[in-house]
Amino acid sequence: MGMYPALGVSATGLAAQRLRMDVIANNLANVDSSTGVGQAYRRKVVVMGEAPGSAEFRLPRPVAADGTNLNVGAGAEGDLHGVDVQQIAEDASPLRKVYEPGNPLADAQGYVTKSNVNPVTEMVDMVAATRSYQANVTAFDATKNMAAETLRLLQ
Repeated sequence: MGMYPALGVSATGLAAQRLRMDVIANNLANVDSSTGVGQAYRRKVVVMGEAPGSAEFRLPRPVAADGTNLNVGAGAEGDLHGVDVQQIAEDASPLRKVYEPGNPLADAQGYVTKSNVNPVTEMVDMVAATRSYQANVTAFDATKNMAAETLRLLQ
């Protein structure tokens, strides 16, 4: 794999994780949103998949892991194209019902429908997305440094 495709893989990962963090932030901003009787904000999730062309690099192929390295054996050829955001989907889990009889959005039984966003889950997801973003930055920087060192050696 050349330098430019490696940068592209990291760049797609950066863009996908940035979008994921934006969606999580939107979920957190709407944690207590109610829009009307029986209606509320539904949690959004980012659905990611392999970018077009990534299917060229598929396992099973000869693979060995020694605890620190992953070695893919002969025949593992192909281009990596990174990750692709396929959609931003609504979470189908049930909305919360909270008893608030004085609330103007309450139904006939006094319940207000609230979002299905769990702030703890969102914060854990935010930490995971941030770490994934940082890993992509590290990979991008390593590739950039290798390219710079190669150019320096060729002078």
